Amino acid sequence: MWDTIAEFFNTIGGRFSSPHLIIDIIDIAIVAYLIYKVLQLAVQTRAEQLLKGISIVLILYAVASWLNMVALSFIMSSLLQVGILAVVILFQPEIRRALEQIGRSKVGNTLHIFDRVNLVEIENAKIGHAVDQVCRAVTELSLSKTGALIVFERKTKLGEVIATGTLVDSTVTVEMIGTIFFPNTPLHDGAMIIKKDRICAAGCFLPLSQNFEISRELGTRHRAALGLSEVSDAVIIVVSEETGKISMVEDGQMLRGLSADELKTRLVSALETPVAKAKENPFKQYFGGRKEV
Repeated sequence: MWDTIAEFFNTIGGRFSSPHLIIDIIDIAIVAYLIYKVLQLAVQTRAEQLLKGISIVLILYAVASWLNMVALSFIMSSLLQVGILAVVILFQPEIRRALEQIGRSKVGNTLHIFDRVNLVEIENAKIGHAVDQVCRAVTELSLSKTGALIVFERKTKLGEVIATGTLVDSTVTVEMIGTIFFPNTPLHDGAMIIKKDRICAAGCFLPLSQNFEISRELGTRHRAALGLSEVSDAVIIVVSEETGKISMVEDGQMLRGLSADELKTRLVSALETPVAKAKENPFKQYFGGRKEV
């Protein structure tokens, strides 16, 4: 192990004396950034405890090698040989979430350079109508303390979630939403999925949040909303059956006790595409673009 580490640093030292100095610096900077993002992701999730366990194994292996403990060195060496596979299996939810976040990043957004402004305006009008209908329906559900779980799909496709429910394919109306979430109907317990301006499915099952620090005051609907927001960029609306409070969940964060006007403002901001943004050259921010102050 120590020979490998020494060889690594000797290789780096030799590279610094070569003509490829600039490339080497860029190489090291990229690796440092990736390590930083991995550590940042680990701190924000349960992966932090897994990293601590791996660190303990590495320390034990180093100590055992230094003290020439044959049995312990053999066990630690065997664990490290399958370490990569074990990390992939243990970190599967976190790796998936990280890759989805990369796909939703500004780099991923450059794939939409051919959007037309007029199409954006038309879609915004349709989404605005759907948001208005949802807010009106949610207000009625809140007054009657009828539980509801409504999901707006964005860039992350929710095909796996939709497959767990019943296909609807309907326009978004106050009456349709009220019918679906009416107590004791077959679909009232699950989640409604809205794609742009249409109800795609209802009665869908959402993944529960793996965050064990969530308040125990929150019920299954709220935990399911948080769970889906942790693995996608969906916007989820929850109406509490106990209190009638309206909550909005996005990117693992929950805003509770929203009024209808507050909810509408936040939904429009989250779902509609600004026309000014559609006109921008997405490569400008990477190649010499300067932000206006």
